[in-house]
Amino acid sequence: MYVDLKEAGFTNSEKLTAQGWQARLELGFARQHGKTILARRRHFGPLTVQRPFYPEGGVCHVYLLHPPGGVVAGDCLTIDISSAGDSAALVTTPAAGKFYRSDGKLARQLVSLTAAANATLEWLPQETIIYEGARVASELRLDLATGARFIGWEILALGRPAANEGFTTGEVGMNWQIFRAGELFYRERLKIDAQAFAANWGLNGHSACGTLVACPATKVQLGTVQHLIGESAVRGVTLIEDMLICRALDTRADRLRDFFQQVWRTLRPDVVQRDACAPRIWAT
Repeated sequence: MYVDLKEAGFTNSEKLTAQGWQARLELGFARQHGKTILARRRHFGPLTVQRPFYPEGGVCHVYLLHPPGGVVAGDCLTIDISSAGDSAALVTTPAAGKFYRSDGKLARQLVSLTAAANATLEWLPQETIIYEGARVASELRLDLATGARFIGWEILALGRPAANEGFTTGEVGMNWQIFRAGELFYRERLKIDAQAFAANWGLNGHSACGTLVACPATKVQLGTVQHLIGESAVRGVTLIEDMLICRALDTRADRLRDFFQQVWRTLRPDVVQRDACAPRIWAT
């Protein structure tokens, strides 16, 4: 739910309350004069974007910014992105997101992605670091019209192994819903707490986990990703009709991110019908 705090009569000094920061970003992409433009941008609170970049001609690259640098208990970030017909947009972040230790309240992130017929949308944020003791609820809803093209991922880094911090307290709830032509096609719910983090039926102590989705895909792309995975026991891929879903675990988030980027570079020419053109921010 989105509440405009200005309309509710709150001042800037009153935004940071027991409810935390309420931030919302709405982006709308459309094709005009031979290229995709950011036709609609609306934001409230500490969530915005840089100016669009065009490193590959008509495709609009946008970097999502969260100036506070992290999310604390009680905060809620809402992101709503839509691509109109024939548009092509890639959205990423300049750095990892962070969810800090909680005093008991939840921190929330709600992401809604919509791609119209013949639109292309790529949702490729850098990893999200979940600090030990954080309590996070994350929801992602993806709506794909017939003929839409999509590649996206979510990468979680649990604890901070480099600082000798594990994930012995805290919890993360993930809820993915994917709709095709208005009908629910796929749903996945995941809860990670200290037990699931450590157990061999869960993450087995792997501090990084991620899911990548690509559509439309075929058995050819499935075989290609299977070849990239090789004999790894902590990476897998499946094809549900024409939707490819790849999952991976690792002890290092950067290594998992590099693997997903490799999968993206391999799939993009067929799924998006464009050669891979990595956002410049990934190289910094």
